Amino acid sequence: MISENELAARLGLSRTPIREALIELSKVGIVEIYPQKGSRISLIDPVMVEQAYFMRETLECEVIRQVCALASPADLDRLSAIIHDQERFVETDGAGSEVSFMALDNRFHGLLFEIAQKTMVFSIIQEIVIHFDRVRHMMIGYSTPADVTRQHQEILAAIRDRDGQMAAALTHRHLGSFKDIQDELVAMHPDYLHTESGGRFLESGGWFHESGGQVP
Repeated sequence: MISENELAARLGLSRTPIREALIELSKVGIVEIYPQKGSRISLIDPVMVEQAYFMRETLECEVIRQVCALASPADLDRLSAIIHDQERFVETDGAGSEVSFMALDNRFHGLLFEIAQKTMVFSIIQEIVIHFDRVRHMMIGYSTPADVTRQHQEILAAIRDRDGQMAAALTHRHLGSFKDIQDELVAMHPDYLHTESGGRFLESGGWFHESGGQVP
């Protein structure tokens, strides 16, 4: 169980902002609150992960097509600068970096929505996408920063070529890369998952079914 008092002491805050934060997290299914007892982190719900993935993949593949049409030379330079920071992170294994690799990853994808003039959309989906982000955290050690950086380089190359179809296909593969290792994720972290089969992987071959375009 999570203690408000312990969190407040650890973070140097009063209980009020801690309680408010827990309430907000409970609204999106990340925290379960038990009155007079405490709170606990919810198990990962495959249904919520699937919906979060569906939302992000559907929106971002369309956004990337718009980016191919709208990106200015300055926008391309900004995307390239983020990838450069990722390359440096990979080369130094994060030594001296002021931000995490996932923060750099989020910055790259957030900029795509900004270029497409869809910043409000990006902000709105964060409450749902947090369920997908939990799986992204589980992927650390499977999909390395070098892998992600290479995929971003490929996406940027397609944007430079103004090839919306290729950029969307690469984005689809990039966002869905966790599906290739979902069995390993479940085997390594069975206690993190909430399913009707007692914490085991859902039937029918996994959480997700492949859909969408294929990279030529």
